[in-house]
Amino acid sequence: MLKRNDFWLGAVLAAGLAMPSFAGETTANTIVATVNGVNITVGHMIATKTGLPDQYKSLPDNVLFEGILEQLIQQTVLSQSLEGEQSRIITLTIENELRSMRAGDALDAKIAGSITDEALQAAYDARFADTEPTTEYNASHILVETQDEALEIQKQLAEGADFAELAKEKSTGPSGANGGSLGWFGPGMMVKPFEDAVIAMQTGEISDPVQTQFGWHILTLNETRLQDAPSLETIKAELEAEIHQKAVDEALTALREKAEITRIEADSIDASALSNLGLINN
Repeated sequence: MLKRNDFWLGAVLAAGLAMPSFAGETTANTIVATVNGVNITVGHMIATKTGLPDQYKSLPDNVLFEGILEQLIQQTVLSQSLEGEQSRIITLTIENELRSMRAGDALDAKIAGSITDEALQAAYDARFADTEPTTEYNASHILVETQDEALEIQKQLAEGADFAELAKEKSTGPSGANGGSLGWFGPGMMVKPFEDAVIAMQTGEISDPVQTQFGWHILTLNETRLQDAPSLETIKAELEAEIHQKAVDEALTALREKAEITRIEADSIDASALSNLGLINN
């Protein structure tokens, strides 16, 4: 669903209005329009842009300028036309928005500088310093419903049949079309009877029938390799998110411990009140 702001801005942009030019130095207090004595400034426009959806925010400023200005003019005209007292939902929404924006600024200030090269290295070392290389396996299988079918396939392979061709012809698993290839996998990625059989095999060996909840498998081990821990660079984004979240949690915990907080018991109010708009429309 389009928000009203999106609709207004989209409509104005579609009109193809051009950005005007201004003489002199532009500041946040530069007035760009006046509606019945109420000034609209460059600062208002900048604040509006920061709240736009990404699809608009990424547009060039010379495209956005008139769209944002016209939106603010329309909103001002409509706002001034509202008669009577401001509705309670507007007042409450403004309070919520102000609380949210102040909280965001406060949090940004408290966690600024938390992601450093030193912090990234420490997080990486904490996760991987004692990690040993992991053996990964590249295997193929042919999956059938019964043990007798699996034994017959094992016999054909022993007589020289091509594994990939038999998999395409006989396997009921999704990998059959790809010659039974399962690609690379590490410990814990396959069901235990399957994994145990693969670990016990030599490269190029054909297994005896192996039963799992999916049916009966004939396996062949194509290749093995040792997989070291990933480099810091490859998981940098993940570590940054981890450090960021830790900094957020620590900041909030410290503030809550200092704050005097009282709250109602969970069962002392009917939760359905959340959907009762009549409570704030009275």
